Amino acid sequence: MTGIIRSTCIVLIAVALVAAVAPRSEAAIGCGTVVSYLQPCLPYVTNKGPLGNCCSGIKGLNAASKTTQDRQSVCNCLKSLAGSYKIDLGKAAALPGQCGVSLPYKISPSTDCSKVT
Repeated sequence: MTGIIRSTCIVLIAVALVAAVAPRSEAAIGCGTVVSYLQPCLPYVTNKGPLGNCCSGIKGLNAASKTTQDRQSVCNCLKSLAGSYKIDLGKAAALPGQCGVSLPYKISPSTDCSKVT
């Protein structure tokens, strides 16, 4: 039984070492995260309220989108949301400029997010 325990310990240590030195792949930002950042924008883009705290959400989401994978994921989510909900597409597309944020894509259902870097 001592041999089995010793072998198990060696395997666990090896797995822990591999996990510690393996490059970590960054998970792309999920659509739920995008929605939570942009929730304050909903009244504005649906013509039911003012801009309010929308810019803080746009700026926070932009800051959180550090990798190409993140930006493409956010782009795809925004594209999907823009095509699925009744929003003022002109207001949605103008949000980054109004908030002083530069995005590498346009918030639009026709954006090709695979070209976002």
